[in-house]
Amino acid sequence: MTRPGLNRRSLLTRGAALAGTATAAAAGLTTVTASPAQAAEPAEVGALIRPDDPRYPLLATGNNQRYVAAPEYVKMIRSTADAERALRAAHQAGKRVSVRSGGHCFAALVCNPDVEVILDFSEMTDVGYDPARRAFYVEPGARLLNVYEALYKGWGVTIPGGICYSVGAGGHISGGGYGLLSRAHGLVVDHLYAVEVVTIDAQGKVRTTVATREENDPNRDLWWAHTGGGGGNFGLITRYWFRSPDAHGTEPGDQLVSPPSKVLVHAVDLPWADLDEAKFTRLLKNWGAWHEANSAPDSPYRHLSSLFNVSAKAHGSLGMFTQVDATVPGARKLLDDFFAAITAGTGLTAKPMAKANGEIPHLADLAEPREMPWLNATRMVGTNNPTITNPVSRAVHKSAYMRKNFSDQQIAALYKYMTRPDFENPDTMLVLFSFGCQVNAVGPNDTANAQRDCAFKMCFQTFWPDAADDDFYLEWIRGLYGEFFAETKGVPLIGGRTDGCYINYCDTDMADPRYNTSGVPWHTLYYKDNYPRLQQVKKRWDPTNFFHHALSVEPAKS
Repeated sequence: MTRPGLNRRSLLTRGAALAGTATAAAAGLTTVTASPAQAAEPAEVGALIRPDDPRYPLLATGNNQRYVAAPEYVKMIRSTADAERALRAAHQAGKRVSVRSGGHCFAALVCNPDVEVILDFSEMTDVGYDPARRAFYVEPGARLLNVYEALYKGWGVTIPGGICYSVGAGGHISGGGYGLLSRAHGLVVDHLYAVEVVTIDAQGKVRTTVATREENDPNRDLWWAHTGGGGGNFGLITRYWFRSPDAHGTEPGDQLVSPPSKVLVHAVDLPWADLDEAKFTRLLKNWGAWHEANSAPDSPYRHLSSLFNVSAKAHGSLGMFTQVDATVPGARKLLDDFFAAITAGTGLTAKPMAKANGEIPHLADLAEPREMPWLNATRMVGTNNPTITNPVSRAVHKSAYMRKNFSDQQIAALYKYMTRPDFENPDTMLVLFSFGCQVNAVGPNDTANAQRDCAFKMCFQTFWPDAADDDFYLEWIRGLYGEFFAETKGVPLIGGRTDGCYINYCDTDMADPRYNTSGVPWHTLYYKDNYPRLQQVKKRWDPTNFFHHALSVEPAKS
């Protein structure tokens, strides 16, 4: 009889792992470890899709229709063995490859005209428990909502990942990963135990390595590089394993954090008709001040997280969604006190949400806070939004970490651009996302994700349907971003008020001296002092720089 929570595949995994461990120990092997899960699997082979295939147009682009590739073929990957064969074939043919899991890359790192082969992992979607590692495994093509569903329904656990339901695990995790539970539980990578990666060396030899966070693991550097080093840099990720640092015992439910059983959720509009520049300034200052004061690791507000869409005037309102762990004492008071602090001195009255706003769907019934099961809230926020799910959407995104409150100059620039008379696009917003708390409990060098003393995070973004309007929207957002960070030469420099950018919100303008006039390299903005260490990992695992794109890590020269 099998134990609860384990399936036949898990039992095969455990047996294979034990046998593999014994064999390796007998042979004295320590450097490369075959995946126990994959050892018991058939070597499935995914489709090879060429331009004459009716599926090709779908697979030559991703979520953002600004970026379209013309590869010789798209190779669908279904197993680790399939990934090994695909990598070997592309390398032997001298093809430039890019790697995709969910297709949500914010820049042309995957889909661009120079790419000759796209390796697509969207069919590798398995999620389960590996008793041999006491860890939960997630394949790179699994969509975030499916990961949450599988982990929570199967074992009552989760990872503190993002809101958007269709983001693929592969890129989300490798860039750090964060979401509404991060203030309580840290980044996704703070729970990453191991990663399986297919790499290629200077002689063209393909190998598969499982790297763990264990201090005595000779491949630990490869694990570390995947805790925020970004996608498409070191090899082909075929599996992640998760076990929280404070996990105990052997029961699966004790190996990873649990979400709250219930959450208190609140969604409101703050109409532009009720705002002038003074009220707008006070509102933004309130947001920044509250987060600056309430982002310590032990803050009682670590159980509260909010997403605030500061939308363009053309939308009609600003939208705010807030979620609190309903099981903590005084949850409703935490929420009420938070909202009162954000709106203090503005005279604003919250209204029911009239329509969807950026990542926030139409939530008209939540102007009065309501309790609901955590997974229901996660589904509600992540799936029901016409802006995010629009299949013809073109977009541009820019990011920043904020350590302290906004300056007057920053808010003035934001107000100017969001109220510009010639700007009529309602699907435009600065997303302010609660950050800090348990994210800040980890040292900046413990993971590759170095931004560990911030209060909130920002994403500047706008969406539009027609290619003819690309130049207008690019000029608009570059103008806003440049003026917003004019005090630091057009970018969020490291230190003081700002702390660089988020690699999962990749933006090639950061590497362009026309827009980044600070003289600070793009990689410092994204990785801070961790970049030289990432270069050493790159030198070891991808010495020929086979995996590269416009914002990829360069191998160390010495």
